[in-house]
Amino acid sequence: MGMTTSKPARPAKWNVSRLPDLTGRTAVVTGANSGIGRVAARELARAGAHVVYAVRDEERGRAAAAEAGGRTEVRRLDLADLASVREFAERWEERPVDVLINNAGVMMLPRRRTRDGFEMQFGTNHLGHFALTNLLLPYVTDRVVTVASAMHRGGYGVIRFDDLDLTSGYTPVRAYAQSKLANLLFTLELQRRLAETGSPVRALAAHPGYAATNLQSHAASRVSRLAMALGNRLFAQDDAAGALPTLYAAVEDIPGGSYAGPDGLAGMRGAPTLVGRSAAASDPVAARRLWEVSEELTGVRFPLTRAKGVAEAAEGVAEAEAVTEDGAPA
Repeated sequence: MGMTTSKPARPAKWNVSRLPDLTGRTAVVTGANSGIGRVAARELARAGAHVVYAVRDEERGRAAAAEAGGRTEVRRLDLADLASVREFAERWEERPVDVLINNAGVMMLPRRRTRDGFEMQFGTNHLGHFALTNLLLPYVTDRVVTVASAMHRGGYGVIRFDDLDLTSGYTPVRAYAQSKLANLLFTLELQRRLAETGSPVRALAAHPGYAATNLQSHAASRVSRLAMALGNRLFAQDDAAGALPTLYAAVEDIPGGSYAGPDGLAGMRGAPTLVGRSAAASDPVAARRLWEVSEELTGVRFPLTRAKGVAEAAEGVAEAEAVTEDGAPA
């Protein structure tokens, strides 16, 4: 009588059931009051993390946090206002941020400017997160996840270093694509700098594929809004599926510099996996140049000195506590 053998079961596609117990960990999620940010924050909280909802609209943030339950708090952050970014960072108590998720963004807007005068999409999606990351970096212990987009590819996927505000040839699509390419170049250069200093922190990126969120409703033209509404119905996955690459990047043991996205239908939908990026998004020269320009524009720099100062201060406290009342070592 012949023996039958069964094929080994294929591993299940990655989903929220694969989130580990995050009790004791802190995550900061920008734009956590809607879309994939809301889902990501909710699932991290339900897995036990203490989640900080960094949002412009605190009332909507509180509603989203209440939905999540668990250990949450809401803090105001307007990424289109560098003063707000600095205030958020300055009010941060000296406690660890295990995961910083740079999720908030604006998409395909008519021409607008941030409070500091930058083109709105580049200023919000890139410069605001650039400043926030560097200001919080002394407290980050594990990883920084920045949400990019498949729209960094193609003819619009270039950094106009000679005209970052797109004062000539502005289109909502071009501005959005530039900001999302900037997110990936930022991740590339941040990872290089972290590795160079021996930091254990990882810089990672993720994109949701084609996810139906409220971003599409703010497109500049009525035709664009109608086209995206149709695409939402025919091709898009919901915001819960769109949040999976972000969550995957937030918890899985993947190399620094990795880029996560959906595994099916030309990267528009599917389970999260590691994906490729355009040649332009892999250019280390452009990444370094963008970093230097971003430092000049924001006045915020990679916090090597500050990180060292925090470590020295901690050592000083430990030494002080090891001394008895009469001044002799304990």
